Amino acid sequence: MLEKRAWAMKRLDHLRKALILEPRGHTDMYGALLTEPISRDAHAGVLFMHNEGWSTMCGHGIIAVTTMAIERGLIWLAPPEPGGGSNPRDHANGGKPTSVQVRYDTPAGPVQARAHLAHHGDLVRVESVAFRNVASFVFEPSLMVPIGGRKIPVDIAFGGAFYAIVDAEAAGVPIDGAHLPELRKLGMTIAREVEKLRRVVHPVDSGLEGIYGTIFTAPAQSHEAHLRNVTVFADAEVDRSPCGTGTAAVMAVLNDMGLLLDDVPFVHESIVGTTFKGRVVDRVEVGEKPAIVPEIEGSAWITGEHAFLIDGDDPLKAGFRL
Repeated sequence: MLEKRAWAMKRLDHLRKALILEPRGHTDMYGALLTEPISRDAHAGVLFMHNEGWSTMCGHGIIAVTTMAIERGLIWLAPPEPGGGSNPRDHANGGKPTSVQVRYDTPAGPVQARAHLAHHGDLVRVESVAFRNVASFVFEPSLMVPIGGRKIPVDIAFGGAFYAIVDAEAAGVPIDGAHLPELRKLGMTIAREVEKLRRVVHPVDSGLEGIYGTIFTAPAQSHEAHLRNVTVFADAEVDRSPCGTGTAAVMAVLNDMGLLLDDVPFVHESIVGTTFKGRVVDRVEVGEKPAIVPEIEGSAWITGEHAFLIDGDDPLKAGFRL
C-alpha cells in the first residue's frame, strides 16, 4: 500500500489537488480512494488524501468509507453462512445481519472495520462503524519543545500516523472555533519544532515517518466524554471529527501514563462536540516499544453524491488555495 501511495503521489496528485482544493473542495477537505487490496483476505485497499498530499491512515476516513461502501454497495460482502455462528440478534431481525466485517489494506497496515446495521425494508443503514486500528504507541513522552520563548511538554505518539500531543492550557490557547487561526498556526509550529529536535520514524516500517499533525487536548465539555481535542495536520488543516488515528495516539499516551483502563471505553470529543469511543482490544510490542491495539467507533452520514467536472480550458482546473 505504501507503493500504491507513492504511485498515486506521482501520477494522481493533479486529481487530488483538483478535488480537494477550491473550487471543488476547501482547505479542510479530506478524501479517500478505494483500490484493489494487496492482502488475500482484504476487501479493498484505501488511500487517503488531504490539502497537502497523501496520508498513511485516517480513522474518520475508515468510518466514512465503510458507511458509503455498504450503503451504496461499493464493496461486495459475503452474507453470513447458515449456522456459522451468527449473531442471535440476526434471528430477531428476520435473518438479516446486524453487523458485517470489512477488511482494508492501508499504507499504515491492515485495518478491520465492523459496521453495525439497521434494516429499513430493503434499505440498509450503517448506524456506526468500529475499526480495529494498527498498533499504537508512544514514541517519546514529554519532549520539551521551545515555542515563543518558553518550553512546553509534547508527547510524540503513533496511531496510524505520528502526532505531537499538547495540553491546550500549557500551549495557552482554548479549543474553540474562535481560536482556529491561532490553533492552526501554533499546531504547525509545534510539529516543525518537534521535527527539528527528533527524527521520528516507525521502529518497524521506515516508510512511516515524520510528524503528521499536532493534537491539542483539554477537558471535555460534554459530561459523557473524557477529553476534548482538535487535530491540526497536513498544511494547517483542521479535523472537525474527534480524529480516529489521533484518538488512538491519545489513548497510547494515556496508557503510557497508566490512565487507560481496559474495561472502560475512552470517549474523545471534537471541536464541534461529536465523539468517538475507543477501547483497548489487545496489547502488543512494536519493535521494543509497548503498544496497544485500539478499537475506535463512530458514525458517518452520506451528505451527497457528486459528479465533478475538470475542463482542460479551465485556468483553475488544478485547484487553488488562498
